[in-house]
Amino acid sequence: MSILDRLMAVDVDRISHDEVNHDLQPIRLLKSDFLERFTHVTPQTVLSIWLPVVVAFLIIGALNWPAGVSLLWYGVAFFIGVGLIWTFIEYVVHRFVFHFRPRNRTQWQLIFLFHGVHHYQPHVKTRLVMPPAVSIPGALLFYALFHVVLAVILGLPFLVAPTFAGTVLGYVAYDMIHYATHHLPVKGPVMKFLKRHHMEHHFKTPDARFGVSTNLWDQVFHTEPETARSNQLGKS
Repeated sequence: MSILDRLMAVDVDRISHDEVNHDLQPIRLLKSDFLERFTHVTPQTVLSIWLPVVVAFLIIGALNWPAGVSLLWYGVAFFIGVGLIWTFIEYVVHRFVFHFRPRNRTQWQLIFLFHGVHHYQPHVKTRLVMPPAVSIPGALLFYALFHVVLAVILGLPFLVAPTFAGTVLGYVAYDMIHYATHHLPVKGPVMKFLKRHHMEHHFKTPDARFGVSTNLWDQVFHTEPETARSNQLGKS
């Protein structure tokens, strides 16, 4: 018996990759009561952990901003983090990690824990935003990457803090948008589009429409179905 078999309460052999369970009662993922608690996360948890991180790094970036360098670059770094770096990470992770085609049972168990359970039970509110057990190591990894690229390679250490703050804020926005598309009434053309786009990912095209906070990278990498692009062109 593998480690995952010892930990997991759910038998993935009984769940096909395209099966959807509309029950609002969440299935049990892990045998341990202690570990099982960490598989349930609310949007408030994400906000309470990560918004202070955004504020802290914005302050650190401002306090350490070098004299003689235009503050315009502070804003540029921040908005690149929000609008480009995070949305690209979101797309790549969703497409190539969360929707990786498992080649064996162990891989399917791991994918089910990370994301498959959300597709299996898309209406369960507490298994929708990313658990801190995943997001915190991910944030540390990307902070280290930003430090290597911006500080070590490019010699621009003052850009690390605002870029990281923007990327984290992009992540927070993603989690809130993701929650809203599933569980909140949305208003305005942008949110209505994102809700429809994500629902179509769940219930029509699970192998396409990987963007949640934007469909920019779906357009770039041609994972936006032709019908959707044609509809957008027709409305423009």
